[in-house]
Amino acid sequence: MIAPGPTLETARLLLRPTALEDLDGFATLIGDPESARFLGGVQPRSVAWRAMSAMAGSWALQGFSMFSVIEKATGRWVGRVGPWMPEGWPGPEVGWGLLRECWGRGYATEAAAATMDWAFDHLGWTELIHSIAPENTPSQQVAIRLGSRLLGPGKLPPPYDTTPVELWGQDRDTWRARRKKTSNP
Repeated sequence: MIAPGPTLETARLLLRPTALEDLDGFATLIGDPESARFLGGVQPRSVAWRAMSAMAGSWALQGFSMFSVIEKATGRWVGRVGPWMPEGWPGPEVGWGLLRECWGRGYATEAAAATMDWAFDHLGWTELIHSIAPENTPSQQVAIRLGSRLLGPGKLPPPYDTTPVELWGQDRDTWRARRKKTSNP
């Protein structure tokens, strides 16, 4: 079973809606202290199932959600990246979370860029954010590589409302101008 939605392709990755077969990956992601550090902390497999189901449900209810990121070379689930806007969220977000062994390969930037194109072009978003913990320097670097800028402090809805977060982001025109510039050598 797979949630309804498109599949996107980048040079190294397939991005598709959540599928039931992704549970082991979701459980590994939020079961690892390092990869879960900025995703709400270590959680048991039962919470991974609920998080995965929420993403699948968002595809059905909102027509978008984070994509499961599949490494083309291996067929392995390596994370989830893409549009996300639960009730009470500070804005339309493109976020990312990858398995720790996949950090440093450029996957977050590659997948986020593809999903930003999709969010602006197919969802009609005119702006988007990235909610990043102030001490999460690697995610801040991804945001910078995407051309986003620090917008200031933000506030997430409960149960994350006491966790400090910074909002990074940009508007559609800035994104499109940057993409046009980088695609024309």
